[in-house]
Amino acid sequence: MNGFSQWEGRTVDSSPLREIDYVLAKLEWMQKEGIWPNGLRYLWTDAFGVVLYLSLYRELGEKSWLDKAASLVADVERVLGRERGIRIGEAPDRDGQYFHYLAMWMFALARLGEELPAYRQKGIDLVREVHSAFVLPGRGVVWKMQEDLSAPYPGFGLGAMDAFDGYVSYRLLGEAELAAEIAEMQELIGQEYASLEIDQDLGLGMMLWLGHFFPEEEWAKVQKMRSIAALDALWTEPPGFFARGSHASDTRIAFANYGVSVGLQAAGENMKRVSKLNAYFDDYRSGDVYDREAITHVMACSSHFPGALLK
Repeated sequence: MNGFSQWEGRTVDSSPLREIDYVLAKLEWMQKEGIWPNGLRYLWTDAFGVVLYLSLYRELGEKSWLDKAASLVADVERVLGRERGIRIGEAPDRDGQYFHYLAMWMFALARLGEELPAYRQKGIDLVREVHSAFVLPGRGVVWKMQEDLSAPYPGFGLGAMDAFDGYVSYRLLGEAELAAEIAEMQELIGQEYASLEIDQDLGLGMMLWLGHFFPEEEWAKVQKMRSIAALDALWTEPPGFFARGSHASDTRIAFANYGVSVGLQAAGENMKRVSKLNAYFDDYRSGDVYDREAITHVMACSSHFPGALLK
């Protein structure tokens, strides 16, 4: 179809971005500024970083990028790894374990495992370490656990999207090896997808991304339609950003918008908005810590070059 797709009468260029020069310059700047990968470890950011390195390896054919991915995994395991699972981040206030961060890390290991099979096994082993602690069969997935996985973190309940996160990562890691765990996640999705209404920019982007791996499944069809409609309502132009949610129409978060960008590119939807938000946030400054947080800039790289994040 020559890089174009149709959805509800709209024709958009659906080719994912491959802005390699942008990414290489951003990586050099982050290294020089001590932001990433030579800053504090943070599991979500590092998961995207592993996939970014893998993407550069596949794009450029230089083994050094694959070596960087393997080295980053080793560093995360050394700094954040626990007897069971992986801590959220290195900073003192990033204690405990989030399931959706673990699932993103599992995805990164699944992708790296396509080149280096030992990493696929690492991902399978991680599922077996944490699944029973987080998953309440027939009820849901605990959003955040104590660091030793002994109990839910005080004040946190069940995650709205966590079953979807786990389902996708588990299937990419091993359909046969994780059949029982996948079945539990599938049951939860069946209970949740029809009533799930997401009202958050990053959540909507991630749901589009999750759904594109299994687009013929009913949950993916329903959530794709809802996510695109919800994102339409959050789009603000000018200047060109997705608001945090319907309750926060003036709030704009760079890393969350970059997550929306990845979701839109995964779904092959509205590349004009992808380009506009990239241009806007390349110059935007929030005036807070996120201007120099690694999550902002690593996810910017993913927005400009989603690479192996995509099916």
